[in-house]
Amino acid sequence: AAVGRTKQRQHAGARRARIEQREDELHVWVSAPPVDGKANLEVKEALAVFYKIPRSAVHLSSGQTSRNKLFELEGR
Repeated sequence: AAVGRTKQRQHAGARRARIEQREDELHVWVSAPPVDGKANLEVKEALAVFYKIPRSAVHLSSGQTSRNKLFELEGR
């Protein structure tokens, strides 16, 4: 069961990875390209580190091919 949700905007192909809170959503920069889900996987890993939860507790619930995504977080 999801305990929390986070709206985020993905910036793929960035020079350096970072996460920044802007208003009601996180902006996540990752170096991976937006190809074959590589950037989504890197965002999932970054969110797990940011929220200090296991990677398996982060689930993409909408926005698979969009820059705007909604992740569900377990144990938060």
